[in-house]
Amino acid sequence: MLTIHRARVVRRTPEGEPLPGHALVVDGDRIAAIGPYEELLAEYGGRARVREWDGELTPGRHEPGARTLLESVYHPDDPYEVDELGSAPLTGEAVAALEMTDTRWGQSARRALQKLLATGTTGLTGPFTRPRVRTVVSRSGLRVLPPGGPAAPPPLTPGARADFAVFAAPDTSAPRAAAPDTPGGEPGTPDTPRGERARCLATVIAGRLVHRRA
Repeated sequence: MLTIHRARVVRRTPEGEPLPGHALVVDGDRIAAIGPYEELLAEYGGRARVREWDGELTPGRHEPGARTLLESVYHPDDPYEVDELGSAPLTGEAVAALEMTDTRWGQSARRALQKLLATGTTGLTGPFTRPRVRTVVSRSGLRVLPPGGPAAPPPLTPGARADFAVFAAPDTSAPRAAAPDTPGGEPGTPDTPRGERARCLATVIAGRLVHRRA
């Protein structure tokens, strides 16, 4: 089914020209078209549903520190492990003190990916060596790039895979600040707020809505 994603502003690249009043059409897992909403509605409206977002639609963000975040940092299971381990991600000696099985690493990675998706992450830098972590990443649908690859998501273009995120609409009259490389700027803390400007409203991976802010 076709879906028209209408946003206040569309940016084809993270720091690209803002396109007010534009929308993006998704057909399956691909971008079918990008253009003024009224034009896309006239062409596709009879056979498409419409999702309206009060924000800025962009390619999302890329996580270059994903290998460390998923394979060296343990993300406690909230609420079940909070009393024992706390809610913050664990690193170094704290992780070494745990009985970490491959299954437990996979469960930790799944929780971390959920938090990354909630920050508008659409791609990761790999590779991942732990089997359960690889499985979790594969099932998430997130694009995985090799080390040394692009540190930014690909531009939104017709025919490309429909990976994008919607962020709370910024004040377009103010200078646009570059987004940090990791949520909150610190690897290992995907739940750290990035500020109201960058609050993620929705994340779409391969045409699927995988996160929507309540």
